[in-house]
Amino acid sequence: MNPHERQYFNLLLAMAVERFSERIIQRNEGAENALYRLRTNPQGDGVWLNAFVDAFFQDALLDNPAGACLILQALANRHVNDPSRLFERITVGEVLLELAKEGFATLLRQKTEESLEQTLAFGGD
Repeated sequence: MNPHERQYFNLLLAMAVERFSERIIQRNEGAENALYRLRTNPQGDGVWLNAFVDAFFQDALLDNPAGACLILQALANRHVNDPSRLFERITVGEVLLELAKEGFATLLRQKTEESLEQTLAFGGD
C-alpha cells in the first residue's frame, strides 16, 4: 500500500472510531456500559457495529469495489473470521465489499475498545 493510501486509511479509521465511540457512549449512558456492550454483543441494542460500518462505508464512498480494495489493502495481513459465508454472494464485487466491511468492523471494534478503555482510565464516565 502506498504511503498516501495508508495515511488516508488511518484517517478514515480514526474518524470511524471517534464517531462510533461517541454514538455508543451516548446510547449506552457512558463509556463503561458502552465498552461492556461492545464486548458482549457488538450487534446488540445500542451498539449495532455492522449497521455503523455499512453507513460509514456509504458516507465515505467506500461501498464499491474500489473502496473495498482500498480497505482490503490496508487489512491484508489480518485474518478473515468466517470465509465460508462470504461466498454466498453473487458477484466478486459483493464478496470484496463484505470482506472489507468485516475486516474494518473487526478493527473498528478493537480500536473503539481501546479508546473506551483510555476514556475510563483517564476519568471519563
